[in-house]
Amino acid sequence: MRAAYYEVNGAAPQVLRLADVATPEPGPGEVRVRLAASGVNPSDVKSREGRTRKIGFPRVIPHSDGAGEIDQVGEGVPPARVGERVWTWNAQWKRPFGTAAEYVVLPSAQAVALPPHIDFAAGACLGIPALTAWHALALAEAGAGTKLLVAGGAGAVAHYAIQFAKARGASVITTVSSAEKAQVARAAGADHAIDYKREDVGGRVAALTDKTGVDAVIELDLAANAHLIPAALRPKGTVVVYGTGKPEAQIPASFCLVNSVRLQFMLVYELTAEERARAVDDITAMLKANALVHNVAKTFPLADIVAAHRLVEDGKAIGNVVMEL
Repeated sequence: MRAAYYEVNGAAPQVLRLADVATPEPGPGEVRVRLAASGVNPSDVKSREGRTRKIGFPRVIPHSDGAGEIDQVGEGVPPARVGERVWTWNAQWKRPFGTAAEYVVLPSAQAVALPPHIDFAAGACLGIPALTAWHALALAEAGAGTKLLVAGGAGAVAHYAIQFAKARGASVITTVSSAEKAQVARAAGADHAIDYKREDVGGRVAALTDKTGVDAVIELDLAANAHLIPAALRPKGTVVVYGTGKPEAQIPASFCLVNSVRLQFMLVYELTAEERARAVDDITAMLKANALVHNVAKTFPLADIVAAHRLVEDGKAIGNVVMEL
C-alpha cells in the first residue's frame, strides 16, 4: 500500500517520506479500513516534530483520524462489518501506524459507523476535534442557560464545541482573530464573536454578561489566555483546558484561589471507555440527524502531506485540514 511515514523527528520536508509499504492484515478483534480520508491535527504535527513526544517506533505512519470502509475483519469481529463506512479515533496514539496510508488496522471499537450521508472528509474531522469538543462541554457541565466562553471559535475543536453547546441550550461567546473567522463561528451558532486582536476581551465579556462572567471557559491555549480568567469567569466557574501553546503557563493563582475556580485539564486520547462511549453515542445521533456542520478548510492528496503539515503548522487554515487517499 502507499503510505506516508517518518523515521526520525524533525521538520516536515526533511523527515516525511512517501513509499509503498506492506499492507497490514487484521488480527483477532481488529478491522482493516480502506481509507478515503485522513485528518491532520496540530497534535500530529507536534508529534512528528518531537515537541510533545519523541518518536517511539522505528517507523511512524502519522495521523489518528480518518474515514473509509472496512474491507477485512479479524477473528471475533462480525463479518457483517465488511463494507461498513467508518471513522477512526486514536489510530496512531501509542501505535506506530496511523491513517496517512491507504489502509489502517485497528481494534474494532476504534472504527465507528459513519452514516451514509456524511462524506469521508467530514468523517476524518471527528476523532480528535469532535470528541475533544464533546468531552470539554461535558466537563464544563454545559446545559440550558449556561454561559460559555469558547476560545478560537473558528478552530476545528471550537467549531464543534459551539455546536454542541447550542444543542445543550447554552449561550456562547467566542473569540476570533478576523471578520472571516467571526462569520464562521456565528454560522456554527455562536451568539457573540469577539475579535481578540482589536477588542478588549474581558471588557466585552463583562458587558455581554452584565458583569457576572461566564460559567465556563473552553480553552485551547492556556499559556496565551490564562490572563483573561479574572475578567471573564464568574466565581466558582470552570476552565476546561484542552491545549496550551507552551509547556508552562502563568495563571492568576490568587484570583483562582479566592474565587474557587476549577481548572480542568483533559487529553482526548486518554478518555475512559465510558467517557468515549457517551461522546460517540451523542455524536452519532447528531450525525444521523444531520445536525452538525463540518468545516473542512482544505484537502490535499497523500503526495502533498508536507504541504498539509505546513498549513497546520502555520495555523492559518480556518477549519480542518484533510488528506484524500
